[in-house]
Amino acid sequence: MNIIVCMKQVPDPEGPRDSFCINVEDMKVEPKGIPPALSLFDENALEAALRIKDADKENVKITVLCMGKKVSSAVLLKALAAGADAAVMVQGAEYGVQDSFSTARALAAAVAKIGDYDLILCGRQASDSNAGQTGILLAYVLGIPAVSLAQKIVPDSAHALIERVLQGGYETVKAPLPCLAVVGNEAGELRYPAMKERRLAKKKPTSEWAMDDLALDGALSQKVTLKRLFAPTARTRACKFVAGDALAQVLREDQVI
Repeated sequence: MNIIVCMKQVPDPEGPRDSFCINVEDMKVEPKGIPPALSLFDENALEAALRIKDADKENVKITVLCMGKKVSSAVLLKALAAGADAAVMVQGAEYGVQDSFSTARALAAAVAKIGDYDLILCGRQASDSNAGQTGILLAYVLGIPAVSLAQKIVPDSAHALIERVLQGGYETVKAPLPCLAVVGNEAGELRYPAMKERRLAKKKPTSEWAMDDLALDGALSQKVTLKRLFAPTARTRACKFVAGDALAQVLREDQVI
C-alpha cells in the first residue's frame, strides 16, 4: 500500500508573538527570525499513516509531500525520522501567490508525478492560515472520494474503514481506494523518534522538484483575491485596584452586596 501524506511548512507556532509582523502594503505576514516547522494537524495525518504502517511494515510505504516557496530539508527530516519512507519537496516562487484551490491543483500534479497511490492523508487545516480547504479540494481535482475529520483509518486491499468524528460520537465510513482522508488532532500526536531513527532519516530518499517539473494544465490562477490584511486595533480598558472599605462601597453601588 502506498500512502501519500501532504504536509505544509509553517512558521513555528511556538515562536515569540512579537516576531510576527504584518506587511500591510504587500499584504503578507512576515515571521522574522522564526524557524519553520511542520503544521501540527499535518503531523496528526502522518501519525495516522504510521499507525497503518505499524500493522504491516513490509507492505506499506509512506511518502511525505511538501510544497512551498522554499522548503526546509530539516523540517522534512522530522517526518522521515518519525517513520516516513521518502519525501518529496516542491519549491518555487509561484507558491507565494497561491490560494487553496491553486495549491490543490499543484499538489494533484505532484501526486500524479509520484505515481501509484492508494491513500492520501492531509491535516484538517494548516496551522498558519486555518483555511481547512486544500484537502477536500485536492480530492476534487483528483476525482477520488474524500472523508473529513478522520481519527482512525483501517485499510484493506480495496477499501478503507475510516472513523470520523461527530458531535458527541463518531461514525465509521467505508470508502473505496484510492481515497483521501482529512485527519484531525484526534488521531494523536506525532511520535517522537529515537536517535537511531534520526540518523537513518538522512539516508532516506528525498526528491526536489520545481513547479516547472509538474505537468500542470495551465497557469496556477487564484480563485480568491485578498483585499486587505491588517492588525486589529488594540483596545484599552479601564482598570482599578480597590481594597478595604472602598471596595465594599463599590460593590454596594453595583448591587453585588
